[in-house]
Amino acid sequence: MKCRTLVLLFAALPGAAAAQVIYKCTDANGGTLIANAKVDKSCRAIVSGPETAMPAPPKAKAAATPSPAGFPRVGEGTQKARDGDRRHILEQELATEQRGLEQAKKDLAEQEALGPANANRLPPYRDRVGQHERNIQAIQKELANLK
Repeated sequence: MKCRTLVLLFAALPGAAAAQVIYKCTDANGGTLIANAKVDKSCRAIVSGPETAMPAPPKAKAAATPSPAGFPRVGEGTQKARDGDRRHILEQELATEQRGLEQAKKDLAEQEALGPANANRLPPYRDRVGQHERNIQAIQKELANLK
């Protein structure tokens, strides 16, 4: 009964619940304690104020490295040309990695064909195949992120 009275009394105070949390704690003897701060590990939040019940909307992030006022801007045409160059370079890298993957797979197949006696020599060949596959995924991700 006392718990309800305290909670209701606290909720009725104007502005008191702005950012407060009410905790219900149990002491070693099994008694109940209501507090506005955690007393020990047995405490759990039972009522919270409006600000803690609903988080504030995220603030707009400022630019990580804002440009100085007199810093020259890149024209739209120039930026499109740079983006095109970047796409072309990434496509060339992708083609090179795909050729490397094919060769690595051939080399691995040749080593596997030599039989189980050469099984201890296979890990570097498998690693090369895996590295080419990861590179291809990374390049494809970069290409997908381009405008």
